[in-house]
Amino acid sequence: MKSESQQKTFSFELFPPKTEKGFDMLKTNVQQLKTLHPAFGIRRLVALRGDLPSGTGLSALGELSYANQLVELIRQTSNDYFHIEVAAYPEFHPQSSAPEQDLLHFKQKVEAGANSAITQYFYNADAYFRFLDDCQRLQIDIPIVPGIMPINNFLQLARFSDACGTEIPRWLRKRLEGYGDNLDSIRDYGMEVVISMCERLLQGGAPGLHFYTMNQSASCLHIWQALQLA
Repeated sequence: MKSESQQKTFSFELFPPKTEKGFDMLKTNVQQLKTLHPAFGIRRLVALRGDLPSGTGLSALGELSYANQLVELIRQTSNDYFHIEVAAYPEFHPQSSAPEQDLLHFKQKVEAGANSAITQYFYNADAYFRFLDDCQRLQIDIPIVPGIMPINNFLQLARFSDACGTEIPRWLRKRLEGYGDNLDSIRDYGMEVVISMCERLLQGGAPGLHFYTMNQSASCLHIWQALQLA
């Protein structure tokens, strides 16, 4: 789902639920997010390699082992029909052997035909701006939209972040740990942190925001209203 405000692009990522209850909840969340007046189209693709199945190597993916190969295939078969977005990792891909190598892999995706990129979520705005500087040094000039993950449950966030290589800054981790099982305090403080970061990102020139909703609209609606994007 996409929405544009003042030439900035705002998007909301949802995923297919596995249960009937989850599907009903998804429909409710979609209706709530629709109040933000998103613009639809099916000519915009996010080209990802995706996670490898547990216990398998790259050979399990067949001919398309990397995202840049998928981008090349889309361009070869559809020319410029699709707007292609790719993933970017301000704190570096968890499987990357070195930061510079990670940047070169990103550049390969851009050179293969990507129009723009969405980052992995992060909680350190400096990492995003540093990544932009590194991209500029390599003459990468596509729009790079920050990925935003609202904070609702610290334990779940910590497990997910450890698995995907996202850093939770020590000051933030300690503060959230200090709230224990008080989910209301975790959400309130997490909202304060994320809103402040979003404000800094937009003021610093970010071309928009991409929200990882986890199929929960309430936090995204609250952030949207706090940023006065309506």
